[in-house]
Amino acid sequence: MGSALGSVVTAFERRYSAYFGSAGGPPFAISGPDGAQHLFGSGEPLFTLAALDAHALRALRSLDRLVIAESYLAGRLDVIGNLETLLAHRNFFIDSHPLLRAWHFLQPKISGQTKSDAMWISHHYDIEADFFLSFLDTRHRCYSQAIFESDDESLEDAITRKLDFSLNAVNAKPGDRILDIGAGWGAFTQYAGRKGMHVTSLTISRASEKYLNDLVHREQLPCEVRREHLYDHRPDEKYDAIVILGVTEHLPDYDRSLAKYRSLLKPGGKVYLDASAKRRKYEGSSFLLKHIYPGNGSLMCLHDYLRAVAASPFRLESVHDDRHSYALTAWHWADRFDRARAEVERRWGLAQFRKFRLYLWGCYDGFSRDDLQAYRVVLGLPATA
Repeated sequence: MGSALGSVVTAFERRYSAYFGSAGGPPFAISGPDGAQHLFGSGEPLFTLAALDAHALRALRSLDRLVIAESYLAGRLDVIGNLETLLAHRNFFIDSHPLLRAWHFLQPKISGQTKSDAMWISHHYDIEADFFLSFLDTRHRCYSQAIFESDDESLEDAITRKLDFSLNAVNAKPGDRILDIGAGWGAFTQYAGRKGMHVTSLTISRASEKYLNDLVHREQLPCEVRREHLYDHRPDEKYDAIVILGVTEHLPDYDRSLAKYRSLLKPGGKVYLDASAKRRKYEGSSFLLKHIYPGNGSLMCLHDYLRAVAASPFRLESVHDDRHSYALTAWHWADRFDRARAEVERRWGLAQFRKFRLYLWGCYDGFSRDDLQAYRVVLGLPATA
């Protein structure tokens, strides 16, 4: 065995013993550029981390999750076999990058929150809409969890159920003025607009703004699109309802966002939101922070959010656990994305494909293992507020 692969094997053996203990873990292998291979555990390897050059060997030797992921994005490292098993044991690898997190908290204090948010949102969303449409549901293009009644239900039907739930939750009716915060690719705007509701769609992504404007114009929907941060939004009159699909993660100051909703909502109005969640606020991987969602956002921390609701004028009307539904949603997205691999790599490159492949299958794994949670929340503003 070459000395380069040998030093990787030594590092992995120490970590394997410390992480899995005497019970052992799943069998997997690492291989070097010359084809030499080493197996950990017993049995056929479920996956192989194949280093294609010396750079990838150094990445593996570091045992650093972010460094290894970046070697994979660059095409220097391949994952052969079961990616889901690898992701289920992602904590085998070390993830300690405190300066990365610190910078994302410092930047808004220098540049301001709304300016920083615009830059960070652009990083994720300002890609051609076709990229996201390669894996989202084909009926609504909704980039947040569906509500499944059964595991074998189609993603499209489950998304329709979620949109119906959101309208019913806020007692929406034709002619109502509804604010859609973070409108994405128009799922709620189109669905509510077709039913005669007047939707104002906020987005801070230029790609989303163009897509939404084209959609509203093409279908002659009674809706308007504004490229504007929530905190800068000052309408001429208040809204009957507010809908927030998968955007609470980008609004981590719960007291501030709830105060803003109150200022925008008519007395007696309602708020519907859904979000992915973690049990601890600001807990997330360095890979997610650097490559997927940069910024000082956080997956929803439900107990912190409910404390903020309790301190606000809002009534908590309902909370629904959507973890399993989000796992199914993420599985459909990841499966569709894998099937679109050739087109994605042709148009947006290997690194972009691999980045979102890690992200989408990682989401499926996280929701499946209860490392990630997801909720729907309905709030009501009393008529006397």
